[in-house]
Amino acid sequence: MLLMEADMNRYLATGARALEPIAVREFEQLEATNDSMNQPSPEKSMRERMLAGELYIAFDPELSEMRLRAERLTHRFNALPPDALQQRKFLIQDLFGSIQGNFEVKSPFHCDYGCHILAGERLFINYDCVIIDCNFVRFGDRVLLGPKVQIYTAGHPLEPTQRKGDWEFALPIEIGDDVWIGGGAIVCPGVKIGAGTTIGAGSVVTRDLPPRVVAAGNPCRIIRKLDKNDRK
Repeated sequence: MLLMEADMNRYLATGARALEPIAVREFEQLEATNDSMNQPSPEKSMRERMLAGELYIAFDPELSEMRLRAERLTHRFNALPPDALQQRKFLIQDLFGSIQGNFEVKSPFHCDYGCHILAGERLFINYDCVIIDCNFVRFGDRVLLGPKVQIYTAGHPLEPTQRKGDWEFALPIEIGDDVWIGGGAIVCPGVKIGAGTTIGAGSVVTRDLPPRVVAAGNPCRIIRKLDKNDRK
């Protein structure tokens, strides 16, 4: 969900707030990591660079092996019958970095690494969700993901010459307690969603959202705050 050059120029000319968060994050990310891209740090592995939000190359042997492991586990999980509850549970526990208490993950489910997904209690992931966990994705307790929700920590440089070198980056995502994300919504790199917030179906979340709001749209905007009437 990266901005094209025309979008960036329009943002700079108009100050459009809808474009601000993702544009600023990516622009600052490229500025901060340009030197490290040109002179890779020998003491950092590509995985360390990835988790630090620096530019890295995903075709690194260690990262390739980690992704292959996740593919094997998700393939086994997605091939299981729906009544193989214990096996399904064990595979998700093996795949995720951590997950607490009771949870339910519907198949098909896909992710890049799995080990960077950290979940609290009673996580529910509906059918056909995708989590690109090149950086950490942290779920609080009782998070609900509708069908086809997509969570992307990964991004690519705006400059084509950098993309030609296979460089990319990833920013962590945090989703608070009791968040409900409607079907088909997309959460972009670096986003934080506050506890108790609801995201409308089909939304594209490019900016942080505070706790206890209803937000929807592309880009996702706050529609209203929750009040006592919402408890009825």
